[in-house]
Amino acid sequence: MEKSKITKNRERTEAKLITAVAEVLAVRGFGKLGVNAVAKQAGVDKVLIYRYFDGLDGLMERYAKSSEFWPPASELLGEGEQRMHLAQMAFADGFSEVFRRYANALRLRPLTLEILSWETIERNALTIAMEEVRESMGLELMEFLSELNPPEADWQAIANLFSGGIHYLAIRARKVTTFTGMSIAEDEGWERLIASIGFLVSNIEANQQ
Repeated sequence: MEKSKITKNRERTEAKLITAVAEVLAVRGFGKLGVNAVAKQAGVDKVLIYRYFDGLDGLMERYAKSSEFWPPASELLGEGEQRMHLAQMAFADGFSEVFRRYANALRLRPLTLEILSWETIERNALTIAMEEVRESMGLELMEFLSELNPPEADWQAIANLFSGGIHYLAIRARKVTTFTGMSIAEDEGWERLIASIGFLVSNIEANQQ
């Protein structure tokens, strides 16, 4: 078989296995996630999980790095002209826009929210890989925000408060639709939350002038 065909076959098989991780998690839950279950879901020999990923831990790490699991920078910051437009916004507007995209991206990934919830009670290869991906993305976001000429403040701590709140409310919204009487299951409620981020950041800016 030609080398290009072998490469394409491997790429297709790897993609099927990565997708199978998500499907097993979604249908059968974390307790049923194993080499046999993933291989069966993908319709391939389980030997390929070891050959291509060095085992289940390696496969889960690849899944954690996929855009299906965690939003890439291109989704949060845009590319080309879109990213340039974001970079030209006033700091408060750019800051709140990044967090609006971040909240939307997480809400579109219910399985990611399940794993975010899961990591609070158990650490394993998948949650550790997710932490590494999230840390890397967080640092990239902070670097971008630092380019927006922010006023003097501990923006890393402020961003952590906002992102932590988004994580908690998005996780909670899977089962509970309100928080202190405010809808967290509908877009309207989330628009209020993001608008409040912009309001708070604008006030921090005003106090620094």
